[in-house]
Amino acid sequence: MPALTSAILIHGADDLRVGEVETLDPGPGEVSVRVTRGGICPADIALYKFGPSKDPRQKQALIPGSEIAGTVIAIGSGVSRVRPGDRIAVNPLQTCGYCLHCRAGRSLHCSERRFFGSTERFPPTQGGFRETLTCTESQAVPTGQDTPADRAAFASSFAQALHAIRRGGTIAGQRVYVSGCGPLGLLTILAARHAGAREIIAGDLTSKPLQLALRLGADSVINVSTETDALKSLQSHQGMADIAFETAGTSAESAMALSCTRPSGRIVKMAPSGETALSLDLIIAKELECVGAIHFENEFEWAVDLLAKRAVDVAPLLGAAMPFRNARAAFDLAGDRTEATKVQLVFE
Repeated sequence: MPALTSAILIHGADDLRVGEVETLDPGPGEVSVRVTRGGICPADIALYKFGPSKDPRQKQALIPGSEIAGTVIAIGSGVSRVRPGDRIAVNPLQTCGYCLHCRAGRSLHCSERRFFGSTERFPPTQGGFRETLTCTESQAVPTGQDTPADRAAFASSFAQALHAIRRGGTIAGQRVYVSGCGPLGLLTILAARHAGAREIIAGDLTSKPLQLALRLGADSVINVSTETDALKSLQSHQGMADIAFETAGTSAESAMALSCTRPSGRIVKMAPSGETALSLDLIIAKELECVGAIHFENEFEWAVDLLAKRAVDVAPLLGAAMPFRNARAAFDLAGDRTEATKVQLVFE
């Protein structure tokens, strides 16, 4: 018989409540998880700000949350990867394994993919901001018993940064420019440093995220709204960066990434703009390579491994941890771009 669990529910624009939802025992190949931490990401903030969907068929409130860490409390038949008591990070991406893209090794673009807290398919996929959830065995990635939940909850967003680094090609020995120092941009700095970048330059519109960028491994930072001389220096000779990662998704920052990248360099666009934000004429003139990077594939387990081994230090990124019943205040804080630090919800 279904039990009830507390969850964060988004009913519409600026309509976030804590309520009760059903939770089921795990079936064959499934795992039941007691959620301990959940990181608020830009997609969650967008759901909170604009509502879960404009699809008239969408009547049900949506549970947000894709950055989840917890503890296994029960397993279904056939599960061997984890057992009750194991600490895990939950991979929010589930793919079918048999469509054209999955068979071709492009599981990220699975025709049937579902992502926690997403409305990209109907019915939407409920997310992980709830006290207990059920996922497939493949989504339950062990972190080791010594990995704190606050670190494990970074796995999803760090995996996205690692995927972008892979899309960037050879990073070792390169001068890298990261445009936008929100949590994803800051994690990209960590990933680029781990990949052996020779120099990392970070740009943002506000000073606090730039100070954090220096702590996380950037060699220099540019406040692009005030430090015009430093920006002009990076733009000199048609651009001085070998590879630019555009993480903010605004037209202005996309244009900056374009102007700062040298001829025959590469731009990795990590955030959608909702419009054509890159000048095709300049791309042609500078013979730039422009690639997109969204979500991740097998980088999730790589991210968990690096976090568990403490190969990267994400601790400076955690700006606040708040009880999930104070979700509205937590979402408001996470949406404050001048802070640019990660806010996590505590479910314990």
